[in-house]
Amino acid sequence: MGVLATILCCLSLLTLKLCASFFFFQQEMVAFGKKLKERQIQEWQGYYINYKLMKKKVRQYAQQIEVGTQDRPHVLKDFSRMLDNQIEKIVLFLLEQQGLLASRIAKLNEQQEALQQQPNISEISQLREAYRQVGRDLLKLLLFIEINAIGLRKILKKFDKRFGYRFTDYYVKTRANHPYSQLQQVFKHVGLGAVVGAISRNLHELQEHQGSYLSIYDQPALSFQEPVVDSMKAAVDRLTHSTNFLNFLAQHALIMQEELPTSEGPVDDQRYHFMSLLLNLANTFLYMVNTYIIVPTADDYSMSLGAAATVCGIVIGSMAVAQVFSSVYFSAWSNKSYFKPLVFSSIVLFIGNVMYALAYDFNSIAILLIGRLFCGLGSARAVNRRYISDCVPLKIRMQASAGFVSASALGMACGPALAGLLQTNFKIYKLTFNQETLPGWVMSLAWLLYLVWLWISFREPCLETEESSAAQESTTEPVENDALEKGLKKPLLLNSEDKQETEDGDGEFDGSDGAPEESRGPATSIGSAYKLLTPSVKVQLLIYFMLKYAMEVLLSESSVVTTYYFGWSTSSVAIFLACLGLTVLPVNIAVGSYISNMFEDRQILLASEIMVCIGILLSFHIISPYTVPQYVCSGLIMFVSAEVLEGVNLSLLSRVMSSRLSRGTYNGGLLSTEAGTLARVVADGTITLAGYLGESKLLNVTLLPSLVICVASIVATCFTYNSLY
Repeated sequence: MGVLATILCCLSLLTLKLCASFFFFQQEMVAFGKKLKERQIQEWQGYYINYKLMKKKVRQYAQQIEVGTQDRPHVLKDFSRMLDNQIEKIVLFLLEQQGLLASRIAKLNEQQEALQQQPNISEISQLREAYRQVGRDLLKLLLFIEINAIGLRKILKKFDKRFGYRFTDYYVKTRANHPYSQLQQVFKHVGLGAVVGAISRNLHELQEHQGSYLSIYDQPALSFQEPVVDSMKAAVDRLTHSTNFLNFLAQHALIMQEELPTSEGPVDDQRYHFMSLLLNLANTFLYMVNTYIIVPTADDYSMSLGAAATVCGIVIGSMAVAQVFSSVYFSAWSNKSYFKPLVFSSIVLFIGNVMYALAYDFNSIAILLIGRLFCGLGSARAVNRRYISDCVPLKIRMQASAGFVSASALGMACGPALAGLLQTNFKIYKLTFNQETLPGWVMSLAWLLYLVWLWISFREPCLETEESSAAQESTTEPVENDALEKGLKKPLLLNSEDKQETEDGDGEFDGSDGAPEESRGPATSIGSAYKLLTPSVKVQLLIYFMLKYAMEVLLSESSVVTTYYFGWSTSSVAIFLACLGLTVLPVNIAVGSYISNMFEDRQILLASEIMVCIGILLSFHIISPYTVPQYVCSGLIMFVSAEVLEGVNLSLLSRVMSSRLSRGTYNGGLLSTEAGTLARVVADGTITLAGYLGESKLLNVTLLPSLVICVASIVATCFTYNSLY
């Protein structure tokens, strides 16, 4: 198996390399150019990276190389010189502004020294406000650096795509550690930490600490409530934040954030509560365990109640049917509360699992299905996502999002593994405890304990109304940021330059009335949310539907297929499913930390679709006998490729979806959840219907729709990206 796994890994990498060579996507998908223009501080406009000019130069280079008027070495040299000039312009302006800020702080320090000799409450208050004003100006400078860093990274990425050359690696390596390099000033914001520290220290010392000689250095964890300092720290954290594996997992969770910084303040720390976050992650974990713990024994349970083994499709899928509806009302409920939906979810899941377990003694398939429907009605994943996006501070939101995905993956692996351990049979009074009923009893106990923990430890965050939040923003936003807001409030008037930008793929519109999407409210219904979907987003939702369908077919029919062909026991099926689940995190680590740095996301997307298709083709029972190595290897290829595809697909989806779908009840997370849930419902229904043709035909009949949908998604991917982007 070790050699076989190595071969599969090499095959996957080879496919990625082939797709990187043969499929070359033409233009940037993220709407950056127009957003860059909107978020520039007007008085500093001449000092930003000239993204539009450099983009035009990249096009000119491509045309010149195509007609033979320029060679590649000359293009690389000329583009490097242009980048150096742009970075030098940014850095010199940055140093000038740092010097001005330092000079202002020095003068304020002199005033502070004088006040220590003759304290005056009014002058101290004015001095504190002056320090705050310096902090606000520093925030503008941090925003300036971040926008330029993003623009620089994007133009390097665009150049690499145009010419198929890893110019970014060359440029960063040659400039990063050079003694005269100015690149570090942009990406490491050298010197700004000292300015942040000076402002924080002086504001802290000006606070009233009667009878206390503690300084900010003596007690770093000392409570210090100063909004300007919190905003500065949040901005610095955002600049220094890791963007590889944690960012990949966060986008996998589809907890969307705008790539360009905005003038919004950080999430109020009073809304964040670590134990409440932990309870949301525990809810995610338990729900995934609840979903997959019955998979190894669902066929046996169906047969024990007098139904066919393939009815397991309905038993497993009934939970997904209910989740289609529960996702909507939980998403709406989270607008008003987080605690009450979680309590309701726990109670409903407790009842559903008790009914699932009691169905055996009542000998009723109806009670079994109603129990699973109740479990689906308790799906609070929409609440879990919403809590992370609304109540977790930006500086740890990426880790929280990664925790959401990790909890889901761990639950997916633990569910079947736990089912494999519950191999016993005994009775207490008239209640039967065996491998079929124990999953229900164990999960009902788990949800009861979770409910007690939730009731004791969860802290409901204060939910702000739109009016109050708007009023708060108007009182806390500095006047100097008006230039940032104007770009968001003006109607979008297209001139010839804007139209050219749109044609190049750097303008983003939501397709309604020509208004910029940032100035419009969130979607108010599923229909209005659907109208906001661009063709590329629809294709990615189709891809998500396909991969969830293929994975659900593989997992849900595994017990029936392996019992029919190989005579596997429940423990063997549980081990197989647990091993599949354990591949999720290692695969995401590999993609997020390594593969995504080697290839374009869209190249990985297409390669993963092809690998899923290969896995489906290898799974068909065409040559007799059907062997364990064929089933295990094809299933592993399909599942691992689908996991890679899911992460990359949601990563792209979080970047190209309208910002109006990043908030409100009918958000992007809800749409993706609904697409995946519908796929599971259709897959489980297909398994049950195919069962009427006999277990011998079950495998091929259920794989055929997977193959058709997969091929359709590959064609749609190629067509959409080649024609629109």
